[in-house]
Amino acid sequence: MSSTTYSAASAFKGPAIAGLGAALLFGIGAALIAFMGDPEGRPPVLRQALVPAPQPAAQEIATAELRRPVEFTQTDAEIEPSLSGVPETFEAPGSEHSSDPAQAEAEHAGQTHPDALVAAPIAGLTTPGPSGPLPAIGPDGTRPDQAYARPWHGDPNAPMIAIVIGGMGLNRAVTESAIDELPPEVALSFAPYSRDLQSWVDRARAAGHEVLIEVPMEPFDYPNNDPGPHTLLADAPPTENARRLYWLMSQATGYFAMTNYLGARFSTAEPALEHVMAALEERGVSFLHDGTGRRSTIEAAGDGAQARWGIADRVLDEDPSPSAVDDRLLTLEALALQNGASIGAGFAYRSTVDQIARWAEGLEARGYALAPPSAVMARQQAERGGPAQTASAATPH
Repeated sequence: MSSTTYSAASAFKGPAIAGLGAALLFGIGAALIAFMGDPEGRPPVLRQALVPAPQPAAQEIATAELRRPVEFTQTDAEIEPSLSGVPETFEAPGSEHSSDPAQAEAEHAGQTHPDALVAAPIAGLTTPGPSGPLPAIGPDGTRPDQAYARPWHGDPNAPMIAIVIGGMGLNRAVTESAIDELPPEVALSFAPYSRDLQSWVDRARAAGHEVLIEVPMEPFDYPNNDPGPHTLLADAPPTENARRLYWLMSQATGYFAMTNYLGARFSTAEPALEHVMAALEERGVSFLHDGTGRRSTIEAAGDGAQARWGIADRVLDEDPSPSAVDDRLLTLEALALQNGASIGAGFAYRSTVDQIARWAEGLEARGYALAPPSAVMARQQAERGGPAQTASAATPH
């Protein structure tokens, strides 16, 4: 090899070795940062991937996901509700039906349900509201909670049990199952932010179910836990809560009562709760609390407002497992034997709907009467000496 050639090779080899050394040092530094974090305090980028944290059991994950509240992150004009653990498409897996409940209802045209309730709205029972009709007491004194209640013809001497399933309208598959599979005496409570809310209400009533609309109320961890843009707040002026309430009430027609969604803190604020119940009473609408708040405060607010109200005796699915739901249903039976009537509140879980459907099949044979909530509330109202019930449709006959 000539001296010229050797010199050129040597000149190339020196920078190459230096470049390889720099790359090696850079690689070692990057690895150290990945595992230990960098000097500026940024966390390691590979630590979690290489050393995974212990994972909870699958049942714990499922239960935690199901119990999360509805989350809203958009403006009033762009509300798109989402429920953790529930598909956002409103389509049952493998379903070939349209996601529009109005179209689904049209598919059943001509197949009138024998338990169908009168179509809403009923003439004379509405006034214009902020985003739709508001319920109103008719010129002849007819109340919406009378007109939209499900008539009950059961045995007035049998222990009465009423069931309300909430969270309807957020998951198409579960909502359809509840409407189609549950006895018509089981009432359905709809989230006010549901897409096609009026169509869902109409379809539920066409199958014979009483309907309630949910009122988002302030929980203790608000606003970290935010039930939505029209949440009623414990410390808000009565005029502001009334404005929000009327918006919620004007989203649909055909409901006999409103019920709380969350609201642990709001339920401890007797003046705020009394104002809301008075506003409902003024419009002839009943109020049913799911029983998760302070019972004495709810009772005092209802009596102070001279409203028609009720409180559920048990939440059926704080643990949504089938065995836990069954246990709560048995508790309702015991309470009905003890007190003459009981009310249970559940949520739109597949397990809740399934267990209630099975439980109801043999209820009459066991000596109980499954009744709509309006009938049980009317009975309880009469027993505590509250306002006289004018709704013949909601009383045993």
